[in-house]
Formats: sequence, C-alpha cells, structure tokens
Amino acid sequence: MQLSKDHIKSINKALNYIEQHLESHLSLEAISKVAHYSPFHFHRIFKAFSNETLHQYIVRKRLEKASAILLRKKDITISELSIRYGFTSNSSFTRAFKKFYGVSPSDFRRQGKGIYSKIRIVKSKIGQPSASFEAYVCDSYQNTKHMPSQIEIKSIAAIHTIGTSCIGVNNLSSTFQNILEWAGPAGLLNQPDFKMATLYYDSFKITAPDKVRMRACLLVDAPLKPDGEMSKGIIHEGKHIIAHHEVHIEAFERVWTELFIHMNNTGYKMRNEPPFEIYHNDFNTHPEKKCLVDLYIPVE
Repeated sequence: MQLSKDHIKSINKALNYIEQHLESHLSLEAISKVAHYSPFHFHRIFKAFSNETLHQYIVRKRLEKASAILLRKKDITISELSIRYGFTSNSSFTRAFKKFYGVSPSDFRRQGKGIYSKIRIVKSKIGQPSASFEAYVCDSYQNTKHMPSQIEIKSIAAIHTIGTSCIGVNNLSSTFQNILEWAGPAGLLNQPDFKMATLYYDSFKITAPDKVRMRACLLVDAPLKPDGEMSKGIIHEGKHIIAHHEVHIEAFERVWTELFIHMNNTGYKMRNEPPFEIYHNDFNTHPEKKCLVDLYIPVE
C-alpha cells in the first residue's frame, strides 16, 4: 500500500496518542478517531507504516515499557506492572512477556544487567550520526576516564520543531531526505544556522532497531503550521544533561555511554521525555570528518 502525506500525518497523530496513553485503555475505534479514519482503513494504513498490526504495536510498546521498569526499579512488583499495562492477570502478562523476550519477567529482571546493557550505535545514511539511547546504564560501567570536558547540567527553554516520525533505523535517512525536500521550497534552509535533530522514543536496549520510533526534525524559532506529513512538535523545557562534542562517528558509542554514566554517578534520573541530539554540521565537510553535536538527556 502506498502511503500518502495525509496518511503519514494521521499515523503521527495516532503514534503520539498511543505513546501518551499506554497505561490507559486503547481501542482501534478510539485511535482511528484520533487519526480521522474509519477503523478498517486506519488498520490498513497503520500496518503499512509500521509493519505491525495496531494490536501488536500496542502490546509490544507496553511490554517494552514494562521491561524498562523491571530493569530500573526493583521496588515495583510484576503484579503492579501487569495491572498498569492492561493485562487481565499476572499469568497473561507473564505469557505475553515470555513470548516476546523468551524469559519470564522475573528472569528478565535477574538477567537484565548482564544481557541488556550494551549501547548500540547506528550510522545514518544522511551524513549525520544517529546514536541509540539508553534510559539507564549498567552499574558495572565505572570507567569515566574519557568523560568529556564540555558537559553541563542546566534547564533549557522549550524548542519548537517541524518534522515527522519514522519506525526503524533504516527509514531515518529517507525521512530526513523528505524533510529537506520539503524545507527547501519553504525557505527554512536559507537560515545560516538551521539545525536538524533526532528524538528517540525507544531504547535500543529493549527495542529492535527495525522497531525503534524516532522523530526527525528541523529546529524552528516559532511553531509552524503543519503541512502534509510535517507536523509541529516541541522539546519541552526542563533540566537536561548536555554534552557538547566534536567527535568522529566511531566515538559516538563511547561518548553516549559516558554521558549515561555521568547521569548515573551524579544521582540524576531520566525524565519521561525522549533523549535527543542536535547536529551542527555535516561531518563530511569537516576537515577531520568530525561531527559537531550536542547530546541531551532530560533529567529530574
């Protein structure tokens, strides 16, 4: 099925709604109404966009959220998680979890730090680095000798964006290309300091690379009117750990690891907001092929 710009715009609305209501009842009828399509038509376009049925997507997202909590918070019980994410019983939650991860929730919690602790890095095809993000760092990572000197913790003002979502790292390149092709005629690339960013809504620790949801976008001075598949967005104000880097792509794994170590060692906890990176150059034009990039972790 060929998706139109209107289809993608509607899917973006639905994805945002699902993200905000994972702990509530989610039905095909309610979500299709958000997307302004009939349930039958919405189900077709959603599967074409995500390669999953709506039910599969919602169950996966809930299980991934639950798995993240299992690794981070030892005081929450499996019963509490099963209720929070809409499972009818502990046994139904355990069956779904084991089918997805291959182990029970309790075994996942016991084994988690050994198995689900490596940060993986993906190189974007658009000439910009694309880093995967972790909401937590394995306690065994204690080597901070490479900690960057340009790191700060401060509150930022809200940042307006215009862009669109994609699912799967292989789709990030074409998504950025679509944004650039749209932004050129709109005059947004004429500004000498225009910047691009990627927001990550999933952790590569618990989500397969072809399922990770990302938002590719341009930073803008003020909210812009949505246009076709491009929707306005906002990076919320608040406290962030920020690292300023001039590094080769190969160093991204190290600097992201060290940034999360810094968060862990300084006692901060990640807020329920997507981490992101802002690009300041095309590394191919740098004399040493380095990336000028700021990495942001929202914290409380």
